Amino acid sequence: MSALTPRTDPIEDYVSTLSAAVHGPARTKARMVAEVREDLTDAVSQRTRAGLTYQRAADQAVREFGTADELVTSWQHELTIAQARHTARAVALTVPFVIACWYLVRRAGGGQAWEVPRTAQLLAVHLAGVSAVAALLAAVALAATGPLARRLPTPDRLPLAVAWGATAASASMAVATLALAVAAALGTDWPLLAFAGALAAASHALVAGSARSCRRCARLPVVQAPGAGEH
Repeated sequence: MSALTPRTDPIEDYVSTLSAAVHGPARTKARMVAEVREDLTDAVSQRTRAGLTYQRAADQAVREFGTADELVTSWQHELTIAQARHTARAVALTVPFVIACWYLVRRAGGGQAWEVPRTAQLLAVHLAGVSAVAALLAAVALAATGPLARRLPTPDRLPLAVAWGATAASASMAVATLALAVAAALGTDWPLLAFAGALAAASHALVAGSARSCRRCARLPVVQAPGAGEH
């Protein structure tokens, strides 16, 4: 390396490598990165006060902290659980409102003369059953990764189950959006139908994005390495 070439910061290189290797909710990931950066910065400060140069102190702190590869498994485990909770929460919060709206649509469409709107309404209501099952799974996932996680280990397959449950819910919301759009175009109660369709579309967008991230995390290694991250 040329004497004129500035050396990179070992701490920033370390946290950048670790951050790039894992996936999960941005806020949780940012918090974990900040904690590691703070721990390393404190370790460097102690060494520089003892007389070491910053570069040498940073190299030692990173070396003693452990390689990024050693932390990836435990970090990904924590982020996968966090993503599963995030996705489960999105399903649990959106599905009840969508089901309630579909119920109102069904009640309002009782006197419909149009067969297509009536069929679209019934389709949306049946799809609500799929979302209801996903909402139940989401509630179980929130309990299993919350209070119960202090007493029982989180099942390895739970994040994947949450991911596919949310995927099914988002798909049902997408179909319901189309069905309700048809009903709004041909029915007499179009304001209520249009509102229900807009709500279903917004719910689909929210749940689908979270489910996609959850599927990605669930496919990554999630077995926590013994002792990893204990610094």
